[in-house]
Amino acid sequence: MNPALIRLAGAGRAYQSVAQSTAIAIQDATDYLRNVSTISATAIGVALAQIAATKGSEGTQLLAAAQGLVPVAVTDFSNIGAAAITVATNYPNSFG
Repeated sequence: MNPALIRLAGAGRAYQSVAQSTAIAIQDATDYLRNVSTISATAIGVALAQIAATKGSEGTQLLAAAQGLVPVAVTDFSNIGAAAITVATNYPNSFG
C-alpha cells in the first residue's frame, strides 16, 4: 500500500472522529439546556404556587432563582457550541 494514501486515510478518519465528538458535545449541551429549562419551569410553578398560597413573598426568592437558570444555561450552551466549532475548525482534515 502507498504510505501517503494510508496517512491520508488515517487523517480523514481522525478528522471524522473529532467532528463526531464535537457534534456529540453540542447534542449534550442541547440536552442540558432542555433539562435546565424544564427544571426552571417546574421551579417557577412551585414558586408561583407558594406565592399564591401565602399571599406573600415566600416564593419570590425561589422565583428569582428559577428565572435565572435559563440565561446561564443559554450562555453555557453558546460557549460549548463555540468551543466545539473551534475544535472542529482548527483540527487538520489532512496531513500533507
